[in-house]
Amino acid sequence: MTVLKGNINKLMKQAQKMQSQMLKIQDELANKTVEASSGGGAVKVVVSGDLAVKEIKISPEAVDPEDVEMLEDLILSAVNEAIRSAQEMQANEIGKVTGGLGLQGFGGLL
Repeated sequence: MTVLKGNINKLMKQAQKMQSQMLKIQDELANKTVEASSGGGAVKVVVSGDLAVKEIKISPEAVDPEDVEMLEDLILSAVNEAIRSAQEMQANEIGKVTGGLGLQGFGGLL
């Protein structure tokens, strides 16, 4: 029974260490950003590692009052690509802690 208790204590310590590392990664990701663009750079979007859109830049040439839908599509494309890149960055950073346990995002870990 003491072996089982020792294993449980060891597992709990490992889980606490992993949780601490995940909190650190979460803080670090909030300060990292990725950038994506569309329309040959006409629209640029910056997203942080915690998936917050931080900045959207639109070149004046992309603004055509006669074709607002094109601008909307460019923005949507750049935002989606930036979010995808930020999620990839998240997965890479989390993978360093989880060692390939298959855990994704922060769901349920924090």
